[in-house]
Amino acid sequence: MMSSPVSPAPAAEAFDPRSGSLAERLLFSRRWLVVALCLAATLLLGWQATRLQLAASFERMLPGGHPYIENLRNYEKQLSGSSNALRIAVAARQGSILEPRFLDTLRRLNDEVYVLPGVDRAYMKSLYMSAVRWVAVTEDGLDGGPVMPDGFDGSDAKLAQLRQNIERSGQIGQLVAADFRSSILLVPLLDRDAAGAPLDYQRMNRQLEELRTKYEAEGVDIHIVGFAKVAGDLIDGLRQVLVFFAVAIAICTAVLYWYTRCVRSTLLVVVCSLVAVVWLLGLLPLLGFALNPYSILVPFLVFAIGMSHGAQKMNGIMQDIGRGARKLVAARLTFRRLFLAGLTALLADAVGFAVLMVIRIPVIQDLAVAASLGVGVLVFTNLVLLPVLLSYTGVSRAAAERSLRAERLDASDGAPRKHGFWAFLDLFTERRWATRAVVGAAVLGVSGFMVSLNLKVGDLDPGAPELRADSRYNRDNAYVIGHYAASSDVYTVMIPTPKDRCSQYSTLLRVAALESQLRALPGVESTVSFVGTAKSGQVGFAEGNPKWYELSRDQAAINSVTQYAPRETLDAQCSLLTIQAYLTDHKADTLSAIAATVDAFAAQHDSEDARFLSAAGNAGIEAATNIVVRDANRQMLALVYAAVVVLCYVTFRSWRAVLCAVLPLVLTSILCEALMVALGIGVKVATLPVVALGVGIGVDYALYVLSVTLANLKAGKSLSEAYYGALLFTGKVVVLTGITLGIAVATWAFSPIKFQGDMGILLAFMFVWNMLGALILLPALSYFLLARPDVSAGTDEASLSVAAERTTAEAPL
Repeated sequence: MMSSPVSPAPAAEAFDPRSGSLAERLLFSRRWLVVALCLAATLLLGWQATRLQLAASFERMLPGGHPYIENLRNYEKQLSGSSNALRIAVAARQGSILEPRFLDTLRRLNDEVYVLPGVDRAYMKSLYMSAVRWVAVTEDGLDGGPVMPDGFDGSDAKLAQLRQNIERSGQIGQLVAADFRSSILLVPLLDRDAAGAPLDYQRMNRQLEELRTKYEAEGVDIHIVGFAKVAGDLIDGLRQVLVFFAVAIAICTAVLYWYTRCVRSTLLVVVCSLVAVVWLLGLLPLLGFALNPYSILVPFLVFAIGMSHGAQKMNGIMQDIGRGARKLVAARLTFRRLFLAGLTALLADAVGFAVLMVIRIPVIQDLAVAASLGVGVLVFTNLVLLPVLLSYTGVSRAAAERSLRAERLDASDGAPRKHGFWAFLDLFTERRWATRAVVGAAVLGVSGFMVSLNLKVGDLDPGAPELRADSRYNRDNAYVIGHYAASSDVYTVMIPTPKDRCSQYSTLLRVAALESQLRALPGVESTVSFVGTAKSGQVGFAEGNPKWYELSRDQAAINSVTQYAPRETLDAQCSLLTIQAYLTDHKADTLSAIAATVDAFAAQHDSEDARFLSAAGNAGIEAATNIVVRDANRQMLALVYAAVVVLCYVTFRSWRAVLCAVLPLVLTSILCEALMVALGIGVKVATLPVVALGVGIGVDYALYVLSVTLANLKAGKSLSEAYYGALLFTGKVVVLTGITLGIAVATWAFSPIKFQGDMGILLAFMFVWNMLGALILLPALSYFLLARPDVSAGTDEASLSVAAERTTAEAPL
């Protein structure tokens, strides 16, 4: 891998151009063709990238295959609008809603929202929609009608009638606040329009904000909550995300230049990494994919991986040139030494992304495809194109000389001396320091594991955890929760029955029992079902006496009020009942308690007459998502580590070397989960990929350090000499990229998008901690596993020899 510790770069005259693999000879004998093909691909895919769309889809958030989602799909026609809906609360700044000016504003806003693309108009509800009705007992019996009086003209009489109708309708706490200071427009949405095109959440968000601006100028406050608003805010906030990407790229470029002091090589590393991003963004629309708010971070991850591998290639060429090799020879030698190892490392990265496909949530699978594709293009841009370009440009002589400064310090005055920082790291190849490192790692691992047992699956904060707590959306959500019993978090239980049998007394008794259990749970604000309508009907039949607010045993009496039931509580064929539980939040504990209660009730009370099925509503979908994420979390990690172990064993052919490479990654994974507990970050769609990515990307550092160490051990050097040589060659770049990328992604912590901030903190931690593991724990483990006295006589020596020979001859790192 490196020249000094492994083998000196041959002089130009001694280099045989016919040496090396067939691939090396073909690539470097046709360098102009490689550059021309890559340039053509960049231009073509750059043009394709202009067609890339940024979209959000409610449908692609659903965890396909989960029983809850299958139940939802089976009854989605009867449940139209129950899962993806907006709630627009219109609040009077002064006075109450029972004022002509406010009601005129509400009417005009209602009419404009009604015609927005994507609105499921048949199920929209507000004071101005005829589907919102009141029921009362009169001297003629039960009576009812639309809440908004016919011929409403704003007169005092009509206003008094409107207030009476609202009180009779049962909509206080649902569509009207208890203080009569605000009213809600409930706006169910279709995921696709009549033409089959997906709902454009960015466009809808822009239209909603225009309406907000327009009507707030008329003296009202408008609060908007729902998935569509979250998705729209995320897409709008991605402009600022791009700013953070630019800052991260600038930091990486500046630090790399500080290290090399060579403009040409720095620019080539950055450009080749950006070319990989361009290829990725061009391939996505070509293959029919789009970016979503969760996969928007993938391009930067691809850039970061490219910078890491590119810096290693540049460093190898720089050192060979410093030893006197011509730039073409240096490029070929670096390609020869590093291609196979770089390919192995990229395969590990790709596996870290690809295993996310086991999670049957389309947005995560989209992220897995995009990231795997991005890692694939890095093979061409950073493992092939970069060495070829550097074979033309070389590096500055000053940069080449500087790259060998620490190595020449050792040989000055004929007395071996070591650079202070690298000498400190080399201490971990000695027994005392190695023991301290291993014991310290074990203590950290056990402590971190105990903390990680408290890791939660799902959201740990109210509102939209993707956004900051002080964001406009979360302030709107707090207003809705504080003024209404019907919040934006709805868990819907589906109760299918035989046709025309939904109102059976025995069925409604069980519905009432489940409602009672749900209302007793923390986090459940209120529930709505046909049982409430049936009880109100009994009161009506008893001349309005509230003590009769109970289910009647008279089946005919129950059947007579089905026509007055809100359409969301039963379907037209009377074959499906629902219980809608309105929640104060969608925290993991709240959802798991509700899901467990419903499932336990169903196991005890399901029959041929009625089954109790979870779950529709946005909270029901999130409960299913949490279950899928919880089950996939450990499976995903097991697959990642299995793949990394296999790749490391294929590379090193030594179980001892595999342990040295993998154990630091295990420690990082444990500590990352402990950090999530400490920061109050749950395992969810936005954060689940981070731990898997940390393993795939983190193994790069270990591969680069361990391969050179093994090669030096094969050359007969002691562990200390072998490891110190690896530090001088690849270790410097491991430190450079680990710290640089850690700082770069740490800037995401200031992003307005909270899940980007969470990912930035976790990735920064994993970048830096994987670096420390490769530089401290790896040599400590090597002391016990690779430098034991009996290794020379053991069977594993052959394996280590094979690994070292592959390192020097085939090019692993």
